[in-house]
Amino acid sequence: MLGAPDLPADFDHLPYANPDAPKGGRIVLGEIGGFDSLNPYILKGRSVWAVRGLMIESLMMRSIDEPFALYPSLAQSVTVPEDRAWVEFALDPRARFSDGSPVMVEDVIWSMETLAEKGLPAFRATWDRVAGWERTGERSVRFDFVEPDAELPLILALRPILQKAHYEGRDFAESSLAPPVASGPYTVEEVEPGRRVVFRKDPDWWGADLPANRGRFNFETVRHEWFKDGAALFEAFRAGEIDLVREGDPARWEDGYAFPAAQRGEIVQETIPSGRPSGMIGFVFNTRREIFQDIRVREALALAFDFEWVNQTLNRGAYERVRSPFGGSVLGFEGPAEGREREILAPFAEALPAGALDEGFAWPATEGDGRNRRNLRAAAKLLSEAGWSVENGVLVDAAGAPFRFEILLGGPAWETVAEVFARQLQPLGVQASVRLVDGAQYEARRSDYDFDMIVNTWAMSLSPGAEQRFYWGRAGAAQPGTRNYPGIDSPAVEASIDALLAAQTPEDHRAAVRALDRALTTGLWFIPLWYAPESRIAYRADLHHPERLPLYGDWPGWLPDVWWRE
Repeated sequence: MLGAPDLPADFDHLPYANPDAPKGGRIVLGEIGGFDSLNPYILKGRSVWAVRGLMIESLMMRSIDEPFALYPSLAQSVTVPEDRAWVEFALDPRARFSDGSPVMVEDVIWSMETLAEKGLPAFRATWDRVAGWERTGERSVRFDFVEPDAELPLILALRPILQKAHYEGRDFAESSLAPPVASGPYTVEEVEPGRRVVFRKDPDWWGADLPANRGRFNFETVRHEWFKDGAALFEAFRAGEIDLVREGDPARWEDGYAFPAAQRGEIVQETIPSGRPSGMIGFVFNTRREIFQDIRVREALALAFDFEWVNQTLNRGAYERVRSPFGGSVLGFEGPAEGREREILAPFAEALPAGALDEGFAWPATEGDGRNRRNLRAAAKLLSEAGWSVENGVLVDAAGAPFRFEILLGGPAWETVAEVFARQLQPLGVQASVRLVDGAQYEARRSDYDFDMIVNTWAMSLSPGAEQRFYWGRAGAAQPGTRNYPGIDSPAVEASIDALLAAQTPEDHRAAVRALDRALTTGLWFIPLWYAPESRIAYRADLHHPERLPLYGDWPGWLPDVWWRE
């Protein structure tokens, strides 16, 4: 999108893949929860996300070693004008679905239109930016844009291409366990609803010799097993039932790998660094709820959360606090806003929190001793200024209604920290409760914004673009199904996203992302939790990956894609 790809036109393989990797064998991976759908592109059902990476191909594919660069997949070539007012794709004449039928322009158009009509809301948002399409040859198609758009060619290039014929007589919007006919390296061999999916390598996969695929998809079978919770998954790993775990428990990482297989040298523990942003993970205020609409209230609750004590007590201090969605990378904002970043936000200075442009920003910190008295006093003062007072130990508004809310969780992963946070709010008179619901109910309530507070994660990349509108755009404040869970409706956020999408140079793009990062963070729509700058992975010693790691580290496209079994 900005500049040129790192790899030349005649590249042999991706730099983080091993073209000489052995083929065959299997890898068994663990998942938590369950599933009832093999369609990951619709709102209904709990889908198997591995379908996306193992079965479904796009016109082009992403290299996770560089942002904003794509390489050929189903499309043999791509043509764009200098102003990016349209894009034309020419399909590779070798491209085939797993039933042997060719991938045609009709499949491309049907996929684009059906995803926009019946798929996830982000698909519709993208398609609305397309003015029309024209078939320009037997295997080529051109998309014209409503207005020039630097990123839209890349977004369309990454849209999943599905087989039109497979869905004749089927309702695409209804969740189904019928395996799709797809063009990717694997097909579904076995499905046990809620428990197991086995993917088998297609021996006739058309794309095996493409440069972007050399050294990738080396396993003969990839099996995903589902478990009730993380404890059950780890026990399965100890017992040899699954081959790999991503370890989220720092205490267990240090002390929990003394079981026999590890002592025999059959287990490898490895940390995988990355250069990508931390993303945002934390407690999310639903500002559609009246009690959270005053930023002073949100700041007060952030002051009450004693991160240092929680991190030390629960995590042995092993994690870093999330500072901002793009923190930990070159895209995160720092200090006073300057240059283009300030220019983007200056028109909205009065609407931003005081000092957002001119001062550095830091989340409330404590001594980590569990007392947090100074911050609680500041929080009480803010709540009083916002019209709340304490009566008989309960925080109430002018009408006597108590300050009460629920932290909704879809599983036990964040239950402990949520319970701790609820207790930390008690000295302020705030009544917070924690409620666990099953996965299906949680997804439905989250999608409809039917919650007071949740814990949510927004993973961020080094190539942010139109998805930021789906995450934070003002349309999502009212429209269900987006990822704007906080209900953000901010002119500063809108202007930053506009600038991000209109950027013509890498410098302008970085400035726009930093402006967005600043507007989101200082708006206090979240109370950040923690992240690990490195991924902790434990795996069987006969599994291997290339020594050369991608810029994005442990990211979709790396595991199991470039791994192999000895």
